Amino acid sequence: MTDILAELDWRDLYADSTDRDALAQRLAAGPLTLYCGFDPTADSLHVGNLVPLFALRRFQLAGHHPIVLAGGATGMVGDPSGKSDERNLQTPDQVAHNIAAIRGQLQKFLDFTTAQNPACLVNNADWTAPVSFLEFLRDVGKHITVNTMVAKDSVRSRMEERSSGISFTEFSYMLLQGHDFYHLRKTLKCELQVGATDQWGNITVGTELTRKKLGVTVWGLVFPLLTKSDGSKYGKTAAGTVWLDAQRTSPYRFYQFFVNSDDSDVIKLLKILTFLSRDEITALETGLAAQPGARGAQKALAREMTTLVHGPEALAAALKASEILFGGSLDGVTEEIFNDVVGEVPTLDLERAKLDGAGSAIADLVVQAGLAPSKGQARKDLDAGGIYLNNVRAEHTRAVTPADLLFGKYLLLRKGKRSYAVLVAR
Repeated sequence: MTDILAELDWRDLYADSTDRDALAQRLAAGPLTLYCGFDPTADSLHVGNLVPLFALRRFQLAGHHPIVLAGGATGMVGDPSGKSDERNLQTPDQVAHNIAAIRGQLQKFLDFTTAQNPACLVNNADWTAPVSFLEFLRDVGKHITVNTMVAKDSVRSRMEERSSGISFTEFSYMLLQGHDFYHLRKTLKCELQVGATDQWGNITVGTELTRKKLGVTVWGLVFPLLTKSDGSKYGKTAAGTVWLDAQRTSPYRFYQFFVNSDDSDVIKLLKILTFLSRDEITALETGLAAQPGARGAQKALAREMTTLVHGPEALAAALKASEILFGGSLDGVTEEIFNDVVGEVPTLDLERAKLDGAGSAIADLVVQAGLAPSKGQARKDLDAGGIYLNNVRAEHTRAVTPADLLFGKYLLLRKGKRSYAVLVAR
């Protein structure tokens, strides 16, 4: 990656910069220090945070020095960018907890131990908290006009919302972020801030403040927001946000999120969210065009992402879980994996006593599970070989007993290839 800007161009990661030609010259002259900020609004990063993280890593692989800024100060204020309503304010304890939780996730993307150009994690509360309000007004506010602030999209769009408007707290956010850039340039010689396009207004305040206070040039570079082909925000599902924390979004659901990417989105995602080479992605694009049903590009994306975020063992477990809903064997499946799967199919209660003694006729269970409207139809389906118990074909004479319960409580029933139901013995 001798030309990082060309790499960003090819991967559709370049949207704009404050002065591309001058920045290109500076990058060609040797490694520089750059930063990207993350406000700790939760105790986990999510898919929407991945674009700047991957970008920082690409700069690090190209020999540059990445800084990750945790917004211990800005996180207590709230960034109005891209928001139609005021954010809920967090307590100092919440912010500190979130930063500690996110630290481990950052280590999966950036190398903090390499001797050549290790990544660095800083907290803007360290230099913001000691500054008094009067000092901030004199040293920062004095250099940025209200006219400039009101002209920013993040502020103007909120001011046009007469019902909600924007508080002075959030209006001041860009001054805090601008102060961060000035501080990092002064103390760590940081010359570049990166972020998504919704951060453009905040970033340019920082470049202006740094120029006025230090008399030096720094640059801003922004990436496109990660959206689907229909323009909607990427990283959301019907169930909510897709998190990097396995406790919030399991590796199986994380894998499924990416494997279910639309054909129209997947090549863009492979460019932005993986380190696969141009040749590898081109081959996947060719395969997608030739055999879209094989979903080779989506599987490659899901493998790369799940391995990176959760590790190879979690990927193996996710693949095993994925096979269950395609008739795969349940041998070796853990209850944790099985629980991930059953959350995606109809689940009904079963009176455990019905399985005692001689057991329950499987036709009765097929009806109870909603896979057949009547016992007669259930028997026909069984005779046709279309009913499976725990992914093993069942005969109409089959009696189901407690010994058939998975993990002592589940029965997995399937009709045909993809009609599943789970009965839970209680």
